Amino acid sequence: MRYVAFLRGINVSGQKLIKMDALKQHFEIPAFKNIVTYIQSGNILFDTKKTDEAILRRKIEQQLFLRLGYDVPAIVRSIDNIKSVIANNPFNNLAPDDERNVYVSFLSSIPDEALIPSLNAFKNAEEELRIIDREGYLLVKSYGNTKLSNALIEKKLKVTATTRNWATINKMLEL
Repeated sequence: MRYVAFLRGINVSGQKLIKMDALKQHFEIPAFKNIVTYIQSGNILFDTKKTDEAILRRKIEQQLFLRLGYDVPAIVRSIDNIKSVIANNPFNNLAPDDERNVYVSFLSSIPDEALIPSLNAFKNAEEELRIIDREGYLLVKSYGNTKLSNALIEKKLKVTATTRNWATINKMLEL
């Protein structure tokens, strides 16, 4: 099966810098094949016969800690799951003149339903967030300026989160 590992917090604001060719070498884990990296934000595609995403995540995180000496949270999704993420986009019908962009926050697990309303206080007229299963769909003008950041989502929903723009998510299907 083909999977994508989305790494949290590398190559952001000069922190935890990892060159993609080095990252690819760090993913040379037994049972991982056809490893491909995409752009500097930590997107790695790989094939494996293993199917338990939690086990794959732990294996990746352990390997990166051994190689790098610090924690790098990983969110793992199958290519089939990425297809579902694209199909489930609640913002598919944006008006052509809407200046906002879609981002997806990949969550480590399905959040507790009771915690989701805690994010409502941070929404505004120009920003929307919808949680569907293990993803948070964001509609914002600028992700760099939103209050609905990974850190806030993690704090409020008690999960690990890492966010990608819509173009990057779609590119995963092409690689």
